[in-house]
Amino acid sequence: MWLAPKQQKRLLQALSLFSVVRAYNIIVLVVAQYFAARYILASPHSWWNIITDGFLFCLVMASATSSAAGYIINNFYDSAKDQINRPKKYLLEHLLSQQWQLTLYLLLNMITLVLASVISFRAVLFFVSYIFAIWLYSSSLKRLFWLSNIVATFLMVLPFGALTIYYRNFDPFVFYHGGYLFFLLLARDIIKDLENFRGDWVQRYQTLPVVFNDTITKTIISLSFLLCLIPIYFLGQQSLGYMVYYFMATLPYLGLLLWALWRAKDQKGYLWLHNMIKFWVLAGVFCISLI
Repeated sequence: MWLAPKQQKRLLQALSLFSVVRAYNIIVLVVAQYFAARYILASPHSWWNIITDGFLFCLVMASATSSAAGYIINNFYDSAKDQINRPKKYLLEHLLSQQWQLTLYLLLNMITLVLASVISFRAVLFFVSYIFAIWLYSSSLKRLFWLSNIVATFLMVLPFGALTIYYRNFDPFVFYHGGYLFFLLLARDIIKDLENFRGDWVQRYQTLPVVFNDTITKTIISLSFLLCLIPIYFLGQQSLGYMVYYFMATLPYLGLLLWALWRAKDQKGYLWLHNMIKFWVLAGVFCISLI
C-alpha cells in the first residue's frame, strides 16, 4: 500500500534526521557507555544500580546529544564536499533546511548543558569544552594535514574519558582498552579520507591522500592497525574472562583488514573496509559483557 504524499514527505524527513545526527553511531555510543560502566568501570555494581543512577544517565545522554550536535555542525561545514563524494546522501540530508539543522544544533547543545548542570559544574565545563572542540575541528582543524585525523579520533574516544573520570577508575586496563579503540578508529578515519578523496581535493582539504598518495596513506593505515597489537598485548596480561576470545579473533581480523586495505582501489572498496571496522567495533562493544 502506497503512502500518501504527506506521509512520504514525513518519512523522508525522518530518514534525513536519522542520517544527519548519525543516529546509528549515537545508539552505539549510548550502549557502549552503559556496557563500559557495567563491566569495566563499575563492575561490582549490578545492572539495576547502573540503570537507576540518575547522574550516569545525564552523563550518557549529554554525551549523546553533544555528539549528535557535533555531527550536525560537521555536516554543515562538509556540505560542499559531500555534494561531490555522496550526492545521494547529500540530497537526503538536505531535505531538512540548513536553518532547521542549525536550530537543532543549538537546541541539542542547550540540552547537553542542562544535563551536565545536573551532574556538576565541572561536568558543564567539560561539555562546554567538548562542544567548542567539535566546532573548532569541524570549522578549521579538519582541513589541516594529519592533525585532523588525530583530533577526530580523540573526540570520538573522549566521552569514555568523561565516564572514566565520573567513576574515578584509572585502572591500566581502561587505558589499554582505550588505546586499542583509538588506533582502530584512527585507521577508520584515515580510510574515510581515501573514500572522500575527490571532494577533499576539490575543496583543498590537506588530508593524507591529498598531500601524499594512496600508497603512503595505506602504509600509515597499516601502521595504525599494527599499533593495535600493543594494547592487545597488554590486555592479554589482564583478566578478560571470555572477552579474551574477541581479542584472539582480532588478530586474524586485522590481517583481513590489511588484505582488504591493499586490495581496495576505489570508493566502494574503501566503504566496505570502513564498514568492516564499524562492525568490529560494534562486536567489541557487545563482547564487553563477556569480561
